Amino acid sequence: MKKLLYLLLSAAMVSCGNVNEKTAEISTENVNGKDNIYEVNIRQYTQEGTFKAFEDNHLERLKEQNVDILWLMPIFPISEEGRKGTLGSYYAVKNYTEVNPEFGTLNDLQNLVNHAHKLGMKVILDWVANHTGKDNVWTKEHKDFYNLDSLGNPAIPEGTDWDDVADLNYDNPQMRKAMIEAMKFWLKNADIDGFRCDVAGMVPTDFWVECRKELETVKKPIFMLAEDDKPEIHKAFDASYNWKLHHVLNKIAQGKNTADSLAALILKEEKDFQKNDILMNFTSNHDENSWSKSEYDRMGDYVKQMAVLTYYLPGMPLCYSGQEAANKKALEFFEKDVIDFSNVPLKDFYAELNKTKHSHSALWNNDIKIISSNDNVFVFERQSKDEKILCIFNFNEGEKEVSLEGGKNIKVEGKGYKIMFE
Repeated sequence: MKKLLYLLLSAAMVSCGNVNEKTAEISTENVNGKDNIYEVNIRQYTQEGTFKAFEDNHLERLKEQNVDILWLMPIFPISEEGRKGTLGSYYAVKNYTEVNPEFGTLNDLQNLVNHAHKLGMKVILDWVANHTGKDNVWTKEHKDFYNLDSLGNPAIPEGTDWDDVADLNYDNPQMRKAMIEAMKFWLKNADIDGFRCDVAGMVPTDFWVECRKELETVKKPIFMLAEDDKPEIHKAFDASYNWKLHHVLNKIAQGKNTADSLAALILKEEKDFQKNDILMNFTSNHDENSWSKSEYDRMGDYVKQMAVLTYYLPGMPLCYSGQEAANKKALEFFEKDVIDFSNVPLKDFYAELNKTKHSHSALWNNDIKIISSNDNVFVFERQSKDEKILCIFNFNEGEKEVSLEGGKNIKVEGKGYKIMFE
């Protein structure tokens, strides 16, 4: 067993800088460093696949799991033209201001949102602004809302094979106005708390800046999450995807990267993002699960260690439907494929992580002090004016002994971690 010596004097202090000036007046009242997000796949959550079945059977449990923000995958009717599989893609929207009848009614959604609010949870909708389904109502009424192919028909998004959708034209100011009005509909009629915006980086950032200002004339504050990882997107969004972290964690678990790659990424993000930009950390989501398989396929025995790491690093942690049930299957995307919630072995695991995030102020900011990444062991501190947390993550198969300042030795098992609060 090799002994590792870590000197605090050589530590690098990391805190997000001030590189990208925000152009929207983003209210942070609806977001704080305590929050976590839970992605809800209504179709696969219950046998019924409805808002009501989810509310009746799972909402109270998620409150017990200390969930803060419920992100509902797209709830809209799905296009039939070009439909993939039997049920189609949630992201091929037929009508932006209607509810998918498979999930229930607008009243059912309102009941779900109201119940969540009473339990102290926020609800955001998954919004698809880059494209619509091929038979969306706009394709008949407003063909000029679309980018057209050589035959004069709505084109698929450039550079993709998404042949079940039609690419929207953001050079058309009337289309932009219609998109914002459709988003306002849900703030007004369902009292939702914001949006997760699909492939947000494929939509012009200036639209999102304009959109946010308009949305906040209806409800303020709102929470906006972008499926994108470019710093620029934070001109209009509270949070974005930490895709790079996700890929680094996968590669560490697979033995393709080491702790040094994690340290390098954190230093890079310190340069790229502003102090209050929120990055969403995750080990799974609907895309990763369905197309890259479950976290158990990608991370193996490192699953719990990596989940813990997403909570102790700066950012907002995400839990996807079924992770608390230790779901090991890749869910079908275009067919019915119900998650088995008959046993929820990791409910307390995630509940405790969420509780820890809520109760420790050192985890609420974006400051991190990297102590070392030597020998594939990642050691770092999180600190606030009230407390300090020392975190040690051993990415090796075998046990390592860590020597800290003051001569204290700490043994950390392989694929394990130690968290110490001061």
